Amino acid sequence: MRERPIGVFDSGLGGLTVLHAMVDLLPAEDLLYLGDTARYPYGERDLDDLQRISLAVAEELVARGIKLLVVACNSATAAALPTLRDALDVPVVGVVDPGVRAAAAASRTRRAVVIGTRATVASGVYEEAAERLDHGLVVRTVPCPGLVELVEEGRTSGPEVTAVVRDRLAPLLSARIDTLVLGCTHFPMLARPISEVVGRDVTLVSSADETAFEVRDLLSRLGWLREEEGHGSAAIGHRHYLTTGDPGTFAVLGERFLGAPLTSVEHVTIASLEAPTALEAPTAPDTARDATRDAAPDTTRDAAPDAAPDTAHPGELDRPHGHGGRHAGRRQADESRWSSAAT
Repeated sequence: MRERPIGVFDSGLGGLTVLHAMVDLLPAEDLLYLGDTARYPYGERDLDDLQRISLAVAEELVARGIKLLVVACNSATAAALPTLRDALDVPVVGVVDPGVRAAAAASRTRRAVVIGTRATVASGVYEEAAERLDHGLVVRTVPCPGLVELVEEGRTSGPEVTAVVRDRLAPLLSARIDTLVLGCTHFPMLARPISEVVGRDVTLVSSADETAFEVRDLLSRLGWLREEEGHGSAAIGHRHYLTTGDPGTFAVLGERFLGAPLTSVEHVTIASLEAPTALEAPTAPDTARDATRDAAPDTTRDAAPDAAPDTAHPGELDRPHGHGGRHAGRRQADESRWSSAAT
């Protein structure tokens, strides 16, 4: 089990921010990344659709022999994390809890704003996590549609990008905040224009590093961590990339964001997602996407979708905390199951 790769997936390029943190922290690990660019952006889909897509993508990675799965997408984490943990025979790590822990460590006022996709914000997953983890952090969430598309198009800087970011963050500019959580793994690639808009006094928090630490700690507890070789010299793991879109485009943009060539990129087709279903959202033309990007953002949370994710529905922020023991017990039981399966 120790020699198997770690699987990582996202709707496209955003999860590379998490993969980059894992490369830095876990250089000996083999990493298998799947960018589902054929179905991006995940954040504009309803949670039932996201759950179905996430399960199919995860099963593709499990079939390729991974030892652990990282859901490097906030929207997919919100929609599908409990389902994936129940359905798969490998440990599954999401990016929401690590983001909340990082925000709690960074905030001086114990209040943070999370910017995310419509799906993430509508799910209430960040409020639920803040309550459950009980770090004394109060969070407010704001949807920022259109930013994922900027990243997927390779547009991360320049006056036009800054103008779009300023428009999306307009509800925050009059608020007194000290911590802004980038609640989408695409958003760190827009860190410079975001920081320019909100000011230097606001700390930007990404879940990437904290997620990498959680992966390392989990692998260490399970005895699946690949160790450094020799005297201080680390073995270098293999990185392989899958995309449901164009491999050439993925390689070019991926190299720009990672700062190193992506030497192994493969097109993959996920058969169970190719046949149209009633749940499959149609692909909007570029003109419609541009119109969505240029529209003013909603300042209130979108209405919750018809079906909630398989987690307790988040309560009010001042509700007493009391779920930590239940979730810790579930985690211990899961780790025992994985350890037994590996022996």
